Amino acid sequence: MTGPQRPPRERVVLAQRRGARQVRTRTEVVEQTDLGAALIGGLIRAQLGLALRLALVTVAGFGALPLLFGIDAIAEATVLGIRLPWLVLGFLAFPALYAVGRLYVRLAQRNEDDFLELAGD
Repeated sequence: MTGPQRPPRERVVLAQRRGARQVRTRTEVVEQTDLGAALIGGLIRAQLGLALRLALVTVAGFGALPLLFGIDAIAEATVLGIRLPWLVLGFLAFPALYAVGRLYVRLAQRNEDDFLELAGD
């Protein structure tokens, strides 16, 4: 009669083998590990920084308009019978806001693509 069967021996190695796969970054993000939280935090900081920079440019640009319109030569200038400040506000302000919005979407998408490339392994 033989004794209980032993399971086959396993070799335990502490160092990683050559060619062994690292834990997938996407898993780190989904499972909310410290690395995943750091990656998501980096994406959030990048998006917030982008939004704040473009907001600063927009506020500075539109904030300078009253100073520009305070100059008498510009405030009194007319083009086709319409004062220049009204033309600037009517025909340049909205396209400028649209351009800033399009730029934000493009750069935010680039941030997300970089994050997905990093998380995709």
